Order: sequence, then C-alpha cells, then structure tokens
Amino acid sequence: MVTDSALRPDDTPLLRLVDVHKRFDELVVLDGIDLGLVRGQTTVIIGESGVGKSVILKHMVCLLKPDRGAVYYADTRIDSLSERKLVPIRSRFGFLFQLSALFDSMNVGENIAFPIRQHTRQSDEEIARRVREKLEMVGLEGLQSKWPAELSGGQKKRVALARAIALDPELVFYDEPTTGLDPPRADEINELIRKLQREIGVTSVVVTHDMVSARKVADRILMLHEGKFIFDGTPEETMKTKDSRVRCFVEGKCADDVLQSLNVKDQS
Repeated sequence: MVTDSALRPDDTPLLRLVDVHKRFDELVVLDGIDLGLVRGQTTVIIGESGVGKSVILKHMVCLLKPDRGAVYYADTRIDSLSERKLVPIRSRFGFLFQLSALFDSMNVGENIAFPIRQHTRQSDEEIARRVREKLEMVGLEGLQSKWPAELSGGQKKRVALARAIALDPELVFYDEPTTGLDPPRADEINELIRKLQREIGVTSVVVTHDMVSARKVADRILMLHEGKFIFDGTPEETMKTKDSRVRCFVEGKCADDVLQSLNVKDQS
C-alpha cells in the first residue's frame, strides 16, 4: 500500500493537504484529511456521490479554504494567500471540469488560447502554435475554427483537456472526466490521461465514480468515506481488500452481497 509515510526522500509531494477539516453548517465533509501528491503520479479519489471528493479538489486549488489545516504547493503554504498571490500558482494548475465548461461564444482555438492570453504576453503567432500543439496532443488537429455546439461530447472533453494543459501545468485536476461518455469515448479520455503522464510527466488528480477508468489511469487510489480516507493503495489492492465499504463501491454491489461473498471466501 502506498502511504505518505512510505514516500522516498526524492518523492517529496508536489502538493499536500495537512489535517484539512471542512464543514458546511452542521455537515462535516472533510475530517482531518492528509494527502501528499507524488510528482508524476496519477492519484484517483473515489467515493459515493456527495461525500466530498470535489470539495477536496476545490481545496487543492484554493477555491475553498479549510476550517482547520493547511494546503501546501511545494514548500509554500497556499491556503492563506490572497487571490492576487494565488494567480501565478494557479497558472501551474490545469482543471478539466465535469461538463467541459467551454465558452460557447468562442471557437475551439479561442477557448484553448484563453488561458495563454490571460497569463502570458505571447505573440499571436506563438499562441497559434501552442494551440495547434495542444490540439495535436488530444488528437483534434485542425479543429480551431469549430464551435463548441458543433462538437460531440467526447470532442468537447478533449478540447477542454487541451485548454487545461495550454500553460504546460505541473498539476492537472480531473473532475469526473468520463461522465456522460459512452465506453469508447471514455476510454479515449483515459488514454489521454495516461499519455500526458507518460509524455510530459504531469501530476494528476482524478475524481471519478468510474472504476474502469480508475483502474486504468491510477497509480494510487484513495476512497473517501464520512470525511476520511478509508483506503489508500494500488488499483490491484482495491480488488483484494476485505473492507466491505470499499468492495461495495468497487464492485457496485450492496453491502449484504459483499459481506456474503467475503464470508464464503473465508470459509473456503
């Protein structure tokens, strides 16, 4: 099992959550979360709907601030920074939203160019080159002039991913990246996540309900339950765990079915 305490010295986390607590009114969502993201790895966070997975992502990019605890990017504590000071740090992050969140009033090329124009002073020629490069990476060469309304769901996701990597980020966050896609299109996104890790060494965090996707892209899988991580291990270890809560989620079965299965195996 991969745990933060087992990290080697050269695996210093790129981003850390330290004893992060968050509640909304009386609802405790995060109850002392500790997590370190290893450079170049893909970490997948699973868990039931409404358990707080997206809340964790929002803390990582400081869209939410913890009630208690801290968030560090490299050696810098970032949850206490002002919005102005967060701007250059957030430029090192890419975010693929669940619903792609493309600007309908901009064509594909303009959507991808948007963060480049916002955060750099590059020439139009250089921006156009980078847009072409990112579209090639996601397999959509030549679609700069297309409008979001003309794209399929899978194409929208890939354009959104091209925009997420427009600034060559160190960290990319994926919020339910395969939601709404049929299995072949979902697998295209999975392959792109793996490609970015392999070719440019990006560090990734993926929030998903899709266990096929989780097992394909993850180096490490964590399960969030009642505000805490109850599992931390490799994809292979998710299939071997005897924790009925994890098995219920991974196998898509109710608790009684999983417990009966475990009892049968113990008796055999």
